[in-house]
Amino acid sequence: MAELRLAFIRGAGDVGTAVGLLLRSLGFALVYSELPKPTTLRRFASFAEAVYRGEWAVEGVRARLARAPEEARDLARGGWVAVLAPEGDALTRLKPAVLVDARMAKRNLGTRKEEAPVVIGLGPGFTAGVDCHAAVETWEGPELGRVYLQGGPLPPTHRPCRIEGFAEERVIRAPQGGVLETLREIGDLVEEGDPVARIDNAVLHAPISGVIRGLVHSGVEVHPGMKVAEIDPRRDPALPCKISTRSLRIAEGVAEALRLLAGPPSRLDLPKEEGV
Repeated sequence: MAELRLAFIRGAGDVGTAVGLLLRSLGFALVYSELPKPTTLRRFASFAEAVYRGEWAVEGVRARLARAPEEARDLARGGWVAVLAPEGDALTRLKPAVLVDARMAKRNLGTRKEEAPVVIGLGPGFTAGVDCHAAVETWEGPELGRVYLQGGPLPPTHRPCRIEGFAEERVIRAPQGGVLETLREIGDLVEEGDPVARIDNAVLHAPISGVIRGLVHSGVEVHPGMKVAEIDPRRDPALPCKISTRSLRIAEGVAEALRLLAGPPSRLDLPKEEGV
């Protein structure tokens, strides 16, 4: 049986999902790691939703929750996208060809370039040549998707992406800590002022009219100021399930990083076996 050409992705949110879909098209089998209770906002465009539902599909590609690294390997070999929650010692047991940190934490949470033949970090906090072999720009601007083989991405702005003139105005943040209870679902059309969720007795209302593009899963513990929902003013219920242009640009940056790192003249030895 041929050895898997495996990519391991930390973070199965919308950006990590876009990266995985592109890597899959390049012949990689995919294993993700996630939190036991993911805090993903754009859940319907994210493989992270498989943690809550057992299975989830994005763009027609199916993901399934795995309970152990060996199960994840078997799922990947069978054509599934595997999602482990939590990661545990999966990295040392699976020995992937590529590791991508797509947790979008705006800082490095512990990824090291010694963990895989090719290690790629997304966004602020990564320094190519220090903690990863390449870093990719995630800032929404002219440098989006840029590959760094030295240095790293721009510092975080903490500003949401702008859609039709709305940026922070379309975001709902937790006014207090507690357990989130959702009152609506992703894809629902809402008007400004409609209730969307609550934290204890605090009701969170839609700041603008539009479609709910992102909403943290009900039952998740949130902290004050945490982004828990976002509204898309374009009012298209199909948009929340689609990979965004920004995520695709970042994914293209990962593919370019692989080309630069593994292409001739070869800097790192990537397995040449065909993926499943």
